[in-house]
Amino acid sequence: MNNARIDRRTFLRGVGTAAAGAAAATVLSACGTGTSRSSTGAGAKSSKTLVVRDSGGTYGDANRTAIYDPFTKETGITVEVVNIHYAEMLAQIQQGRPQFDVIDDSMADFLRFSKADATVDLDHDRLKNLKSAGIADALVTSNAIGKNYWASVMAYRTDVWDGKKLSTWADFWDTKAFPGSRSLQALDADLPELEFALLADGVAMDKLYPLDVDRAFKSLDNIKGSVKKYWDTGALPGVLLGRKEVVASTVWHGRLDDLIKQGSPLAYQWNGARRQSNAYGIAKGAANLDAAYQLIDFALQPEVQAHYAELYPMAPSVPAAYKKLSSTVAANLGSSPDHLKTGFDADVQWWHDNQDAVAKRWQEWAHA
Repeated sequence: MNNARIDRRTFLRGVGTAAAGAAAATVLSACGTGTSRSSTGAGAKSSKTLVVRDSGGTYGDANRTAIYDPFTKETGITVEVVNIHYAEMLAQIQQGRPQFDVIDDSMADFLRFSKADATVDLDHDRLKNLKSAGIADALVTSNAIGKNYWASVMAYRTDVWDGKKLSTWADFWDTKAFPGSRSLQALDADLPELEFALLADGVAMDKLYPLDVDRAFKSLDNIKGSVKKYWDTGALPGVLLGRKEVVASTVWHGRLDDLIKQGSPLAYQWNGARRQSNAYGIAKGAANLDAAYQLIDFALQPEVQAHYAELYPMAPSVPAAYKKLSSTVAANLGSSPDHLKTGFDADVQWWHDNQDAVAKRWQEWAHA
C-alpha cells in the first residue's frame, strides 16, 4: 500500500526545496494534457478535461477503474492524472498556475495546504451526496472531504507460540509470553508508532491524545532489544515475516494479503489499529471548478466507494458502502463497523504540531 503513502513521507520531512514548477510540467506533459479545460455548467455533458492529482501505482489504477472512467462515462468529462508530491503542488499553486484541479492526498497534507492558503474553501452545498454520506466529522473540513481510510496494524506468524495469537499491543510488547524478534516502522516510512507503545503500556484508546511522548519512549525502551529491523517500505514486513526473521511486525493493512492467499502462515490483528485518511480537495486557482465538484460528489456515492474497496484495500469513508460489500471484503477494511470500534483515528493536528520534535527524538532513540 505504499503507493497511497508517498506523501506521508513528505509530511514527516517537510516541504523541502525543489524546482517544482519544471518537474510538474514534465509530469503533466507526459500525461498528454492538450485538450481544452474551459469550464461549463455543472451536470452538463462536456468534452472538457479535468486534471486530478493522485499518487499513482495500483492506487491510481483503482481510481481509474472505480472513479475516473465511470465519471467520464456519466458526464463526458475526461480525467487526466498527474503524480506529483506536496512540494510541487504547493509551488504550482503559489505561482498561480496549478496544472491540476482536484487533489487526492492525505488529510495531513490538506492541513498543510489550508495553512498555506493553497486550496479552495469547499462549498458543501455543491456536494449533494455529502449530505447523506455519513462521513465522520473529522473527515469533513473546510478544504477537504475524506475519501477513504488506511490503517497500520500488527501482524504475526500463526505457526509459533503453540497456536496462541496476539490480541493486543501489550501482547506484541510481551516477548516473554510471545518470544521472538519484532519489527517496527522506520521514520522514513510513516509517523512514528508512539500510539502503539502507549497502548502497550495501558493507555486507553480514547485517552491517547495528546500523546505522552516521554511515556511512549519509555515503553519503546521495553521492546527495543527485540526489534531486529525497522522497516522502511510496505513490502518489508511480509519479507521479514515470511523468512521467519521476525515473528511479529507492524504493517500497513493489505500488504500481506497476497502472501496469506498463497498459504503463508500469517495473520493480522486489528485491535488497536491506527487509521489515517486520504481526502479530496480543490486547488486554489483550479481551471475547472464545476467539474471538480462534480467528480468529488460522484466519488462519495456508496456504490462508487464499494467498487473502489473491492479493487484496493483502502476503506470507504461512506458507511453505506458496506451494505454493498461482502463480509470477506469488509473484514479487511479499516472502517468496517467492527474495526471502527477496535481502532482509532490518528490525530493529524497533534502530529502536525509535534512532528519535528518527535522525529528528532525518534532518530536519536533508534540510533542510540
